[in-house]
Amino acid sequence: MPEKSRAQPRSGCPVSISLEVFGDRWSLLIVRDLMVRGFRRFKDFQQSGEGIATNILADRLRRLEDAGILTTTPDPEDARRRLYRLTEKGIDLAPVLLEILVWGAKYEETGAPCEVISQMAQNREAVLAEVRRRWQQDDPTPILPWLGGPKRSK
Repeated sequence: MPEKSRAQPRSGCPVSISLEVFGDRWSLLIVRDLMVRGFRRFKDFQQSGEGIATNILADRLRRLEDAGILTTTPDPEDARRRLYRLTEKGIDLAPVLLEILVWGAKYEETGAPCEVISQMAQNREAVLAEVRRRWQQDDPTPILPWLGGPKRSK
């Protein structure tokens, strides 16, 4: 199967090109949820509280997979469903998301606990190491507990 051709970038600027790959809010929130909330299933993203429409979610997951930011595998509990996981390219967005989180909490009113954000800002390297460790070990434990993890039915 031939590789899909990508649209020509607007410019050669790395920021512009990067934003074309992952720059809309839904894509970044999906990456956030994979990275820090331990989400793996389509239903997890639907129930995230962000209010993403099903068609938009499906489109963004496909785009992120096409861009090599995430990968999918069959769900061992139900082979008709897919599990989503960040790739190395996707987990390399961790420093970017951490800086966005710290910046947002510094300049905007958020629901994030100030002390937690302050600790994260002071210990950036440790936070990033823990995010990478969880990714390497496929550990879905949420790193930001106030956001919550996947809602699983018992």
